Amino acid sequence: MQSHDGLEDSAEQAAFRADVRAFLAARLAPRAPAAHLQIMGAGSDDLETGRQFLATLAERGLATARWPTELGGMGATPEQAAIVVEELDRFEGADLYPFMVGIGLIGPTLMEHGTPDQQSRWLPGIRSGQEIWCQLFSEPDAGSDLANLGTKAERDGDLWRVTGSKVWSSRAHYSSWGLLLARTDPSVPKHAGITAFGMDMGAPGVTVRPLRQMNGDTHFSEVFMDGVIVADSDRIGPTGTGWKVAITCLAHERASIGAGWGTVTPAQLSDLARAKGVDRDPVTRDRLAHTAADLEVSAMANLRAKVAARSGGPPGPEGSGAKLRNSQVLQRLSNLALDMEGLDGIAGPGEWQTLFLTGPSFGIRGGTDEIQRNIIGERVLGLPPEPRVDKDQPYGRS
Repeated sequence: MQSHDGLEDSAEQAAFRADVRAFLAARLAPRAPAAHLQIMGAGSDDLETGRQFLATLAERGLATARWPTELGGMGATPEQAAIVVEELDRFEGADLYPFMVGIGLIGPTLMEHGTPDQQSRWLPGIRSGQEIWCQLFSEPDAGSDLANLGTKAERDGDLWRVTGSKVWSSRAHYSSWGLLLARTDPSVPKHAGITAFGMDMGAPGVTVRPLRQMNGDTHFSEVFMDGVIVADSDRIGPTGTGWKVAITCLAHERASIGAGWGTVTPAQLSDLARAKGVDRDPVTRDRLAHTAADLEVSAMANLRAKVAARSGGPPGPEGSGAKLRNSQVLQRLSNLALDMEGLDGIAGPGEWQTLFLTGPSFGIRGGTDEIQRNIIGERVLGLPPEPRVDKDQPYGRS
């Protein structure tokens, strides 16, 4: 058997695929061709339908295939996990986007850096979708350099008192917990003075302010912390090792965003061109051809990242490359779609207008395009790193 991308299964993989497909076919309807655009971060917040879908998958641990069986997963290999994703795509399901920060990013990070007690407390709620997590990373004054963060966590016995603010925290307005990065020692270089915590989003002193985007969604939020008390038992990893925790989480995030941002096909664009009567225009046809080629190259970049993931190693720069290309392709094709719509695209609202207004955010979320270029330049092309004059300086002096 072959995957959607044409990769040939071994006999063992084919048997695994058949077993997963039979399980899903007995519980879910086959997926119909997409009648509407599906764009990550511009979708539904129907949490209960998503939780019911997670409960269906929980019988076999399919929503958390890579998790160990004792933690509610299926202990799948990277190859098996990729097969699960491909087979799930064949069937109707639910929008799991609100849960994927927890399942795809925070869960794996806790497995690598969390204590057994933290894993037993937090992973069941993440797996079931009952406790949604967000990332409390970016800050208004830190720019693209996450290590410049200034939110303070000061120790007081077995407690920490957190003061500061975060921004661009996805779905923070209904999250139960946040993975927080805070500065615990300003006397050392900036990367060394950061510590990671799990923070209760309902704790006294936490204020969440949703940010309404151009596309009408409240995907992101600002989060303000005024003397928030966090127990030391909720510290993730040793004090001062928060940067390692962040890198683990961000690697999983870039890999997940690089894997795809939605479902837009050349056929959908061609159908739009015909519907608007511009399919014979030579300039439009040329742009359609370029966009079709962009989508195919993007698919190949995603395949490269998927093959790397199947190797079983940690997420690498392939995810950064796929994310960078996907964000650029999305913005180019949405520009084309809106041009073809003409005045309808301006008067809106409509799916293509939502896509157009969502596009710019993909150059920011999960690390800006500029940061992805730095990663590719340094880790793939072997270029010298940008000068970082403050890298070895104490944070308080930089």
